Amino acid sequence: MVLRIVLIAVAALLLAAHFFRESSFVLVAVCTAAPLLFLWKKRWSLILLQLMAYAAATTWIVVAFRLIEVRQQTGRSWTAAVLILGAVALFTLVAGLLLNSRAITQRYPA
Repeated sequence: MVLRIVLIAVAALLLAAHFFRESSFVLVAVCTAAPLLFLWKKRWSLILLQLMAYAAATTWIVVAFRLIEVRQQTGRSWTAAVLILGAVALFTLVAGLLLNSRAITQRYPA
């Protein structure tokens, strides 16, 4: 249970760092505060966290494709950056999927 919460918190902080780099401070605040939804023991908070994790994984994939495009245009290598962003996207997706476990869903009633 604690591991799943920590994974979501790390995924949220990684996305907050991305938005901080883009100077989107409102999104930084949203990402930083998102793990606080675990404090509400309701199913809607769990579903919202899952949706946020899936949206974050999608964001990382979009960022990876944009990075490929920019780096190809400038003639720079893009493989390492895409591998890193792909790993972050996979990490975030898995963190969201782990919220479907029985241990979590039993603690968050409908």
